[in-house]
Amino acid sequence: MECLRSFNQFLCLLLLYLNFQATLSSSISSSLATQVCSHEESAALIQFKKSFSLDKDASKECGHNGILSYPKTDSWKEGTDCCSWDGISCDNATGQVIGLDLSCSWLYGTIPSNSSLFLLRHLQKLNLAYNYFYNSMISPDQFGQLENLLHLNLSSSSFSGLIPNSIFYLVNLTYLDLSSNNLSGSLELNMLSKLHSLEGLDLSYNTLSLNSDIDVDYTLPNLQYLQLASCNISEFPHFLSRFEVLQHLDLSYNKLSLNSDIDLDYALPNLQYLRLSSCNISEFPHFLSRSEGLQHLDLSNNRISGQIPKWMWDVGKDSLALLNLSLNSLTYLEQLPWKNMKILDLHSNLIQGSLPILPLDTRYFSISNNKLTGEINSFICNVKFLSVLDLSHNSLVGTIPKCLVKLSNLLVLNLGMNKLNGTIPSTFAKDCALRYLNLNGNLLEGPLTESIKDCRSLELFDLGNNNINDTFPHWLGALPGLRVLILHSNSFHGSIYGSRTNHSFQNLQILDLSNNNFCGPLPASYINSLKQMMHLDENFVPYMEEQINNYSVIYNYSTGPIRVKGFDMIGSAKFLTMYTGIDLSSNKFEGEIPKIFGELSSLRGLNLSHNRLSGHIPLSLGNLISLEWLDLSSNKLTGMIPEELVGLSFLEVLNVSNNQLVGPVPLEKQFATFDSSSYEGNEGLCGSPLSRPCMNPEPRSPPSPPPPSPTLMNSNKINGYKIGFGWLDKAVFVGYACGFLFGVPVGYIVFRKPQLIVPS
Repeated sequence: MECLRSFNQFLCLLLLYLNFQATLSSSISSSLATQVCSHEESAALIQFKKSFSLDKDASKECGHNGILSYPKTDSWKEGTDCCSWDGISCDNATGQVIGLDLSCSWLYGTIPSNSSLFLLRHLQKLNLAYNYFYNSMISPDQFGQLENLLHLNLSSSSFSGLIPNSIFYLVNLTYLDLSSNNLSGSLELNMLSKLHSLEGLDLSYNTLSLNSDIDVDYTLPNLQYLQLASCNISEFPHFLSRFEVLQHLDLSYNKLSLNSDIDLDYALPNLQYLRLSSCNISEFPHFLSRSEGLQHLDLSNNRISGQIPKWMWDVGKDSLALLNLSLNSLTYLEQLPWKNMKILDLHSNLIQGSLPILPLDTRYFSISNNKLTGEINSFICNVKFLSVLDLSHNSLVGTIPKCLVKLSNLLVLNLGMNKLNGTIPSTFAKDCALRYLNLNGNLLEGPLTESIKDCRSLELFDLGNNNINDTFPHWLGALPGLRVLILHSNSFHGSIYGSRTNHSFQNLQILDLSNNNFCGPLPASYINSLKQMMHLDENFVPYMEEQINNYSVIYNYSTGPIRVKGFDMIGSAKFLTMYTGIDLSSNKFEGEIPKIFGELSSLRGLNLSHNRLSGHIPLSLGNLISLEWLDLSSNKLTGMIPEELVGLSFLEVLNVSNNQLVGPVPLEKQFATFDSSSYEGNEGLCGSPLSRPCMNPEPRSPPSPPPPSPTLMNSNKINGYKIGFGWLDKAVFVGYACGFLFGVPVGYIVFRKPQLIVPS
C-alpha cells in the first residue's frame, strides 16, 4: 500500500514537471512570436506607401514574364503589426524589418533621396522590381547606408542616371540586379572587385559602356551568375577567365569580336548556361570545347554558317538540354548527338536535306523556315514527350503520318507552308492536348475529320490554302477555347445552317471563311453566338507557355507579318488579345446583311466583299464603334451610305465600291480621309471625292452617335495603355486581290531568364 502511495506521489510530481516544461516552452515561443516591428519602422513603411499611387500598368511587365502582380501595400494598415504585412519580412528575435519585397506591386511615382525607405537600416533583402519609378535616380548616399543588404533587385523599374559607386561598397551583397532600366555611363570594373561575396550580377539592358580590355588584377571568387546583355561590349571580356566558378553567362546583344586565338585563353569549366544571342559572331566559340557540363547554349541570330563542327558534338554531350541556333546560316545537319536534349530550335537557317532524327526525350523542336525536303518519317512519333513541333515553311512532301496526331503530349503542331498532300489523319488522340494546329499552305484534300473535336483545348486552327472539299464544320463550335478559325482558300461549299446551340464559337475572335464556295444567306445565328466579339476578354494571352526542364518556353502564335490591301506597310500582329475580325469574302452568300452584325461591339474588321449580297447597308453597323476596316465591295447593295457610319471614329479603311449605292457621299470625320476608290463602281453616288457632282443635294443632318459601350470605352487600350492604330502596330487581315485575309504567323519561342541563384 505504501509503495502504491509513493508511486502516485511520483506520478503527480512527474505530471507537474511536464506541465511546467510545456508551459515554459509555450511561454518562450509566445514571447518570440509576439515580437513586433518598431513604431519607427512601421511609420517609415506607411510613409513610403503614401508616396506612391497604384497603377496596374506600372507592373505590366510582370504578366509578360508569368509573374502575378497585385498591390501588396493594400495590406499595410496603420495600427497593425508591419511584420504581418504583405512583402515584409522581420527578424523573429528582434522584430526588425529585414526584408522588403514590393516587386510587381503596381507602384507608380518617384523615390527621392529623402525617402523613408532609407530609414529601414536593418534591411537585408530589398526587391522593388517591376514597378514604375519614373526615372528616379539611385540615390548615391542613401542606398549606400543600407550596409546590411545581401540582396538588391531594382530591375525593370525605370531607374535612370549613373550607377553610384556607393552601391559597390555594400560589401555583403550576394545578389545585385539593376537590369532593364535607363542607367547610363561607364562601368568601373575595379569597383566591382569590392563585392567579394557577390554570387549573382545582372546589369543587362541599360545604356552602360564596359571597356572589356581593361587589365585589372581582381577577381570575384564566388560569382556564379553574370548577365551583361546589351551593355555595349565590343570584345569578349578578358576578365571572365578569372571567374572560376561561373555557371551562368549572358552576353547577348553585344557586338562581340571572337577569334580562335583569343578563345583558347578562356577556360570556364563550370559553365552550364551560355547565351550569346545577337552578338554578330560567325563561328562556334572554341572555348566551349572545355565546357563538358554545358546545359543551355543560345547562339541564335548570329552569322554562323556551314555545319556544326565535329568538336561541338562533345560539348555537353550528356548534359546539353537546350540548344538554340536559330536565325543563322547553317546549311547542313549531320547528326544530333546530344542524348539529353529537351529543347532544340533551328528555325530560320538554310538547312537542307531530310528531317533529322531527334533525341527521344525532345520536348520542343522547331526547324521552320529552312530548306528541308523529303517526307515526314514516322520515326518522329517515337518522341513520345514532344510538346511543340514546328516544321513550317519548308518543302516537305508526302502525307501527314497518322501516328503524329496521336501524340497525347503535343500542344503545338505547325506543318504550314509545305507541300504535304493526301488527307488529314482521321483519328486524333482521345486525350488530344493540341492548342495550336496549323496546316496552312499545303495540298491537303478530302473532307475534314470530326476527330479534331477531341482536341478540347484547341485555340487556333488554320487550314487555309489547301484543297479541302467539305461543308461547314459546325461541330468545331463545340470546342470551348477556339479563338481563331481559318478555312480560307479551300473548296468548302453549301449553306452554313443555323447554330445548333447558343454556345457555338462563343470565344471565337478571328473567323476567316473567304475564298470558298459557301452559298445561301449569311449565318445570322452563328453571328449571334460570337460572344467574344461582343465583349472581348483582354485577359486572354495569345501564346502557349510550357515549363520544360526548368525553362519557361513560350510559343507565341500572334506575331507575324501583316499587310493591308492598298498599303505596303508590314508590321507585327502583337496583340491577338485586341483584335476580332470576320472575313466571309469571295463566296456566294446572298440576301441581306443581318442586323445582328451591329451587336459585335468588339469587332475591328469586317469583310463581306465579293458575294451576292443585296438590300441596304444596315444602320446597326454604326454601333461598331471600334471598327477599323469595313469592306462591302462587289455586291449588289442598294440605297444610301448610312450617316450612322460617320460616327465610326476608328475607321481607317472603307470599301463600298462596285455596288448599286446612291446619293451623296458623306464627308464628315473619317469619311473625309477616304479617296474615290472607296466608292467607284456605284453610278448613283455623287459628290466629293467622286467626279460626279450632286444635283440639288439635300442637306444631311448630323447622325446621332450610338450609345457608348462600357466594354469598349477603353477598347484602344491594353491593360490601360493606349495603343496607336498606325499601320505598323495593327493586326489586320492579309491583303489579296479579292479582299482581306488573316495571315496566321509562325510561332517562335522566348526563353525567360532562369532564376538560377536568386534567393527565394
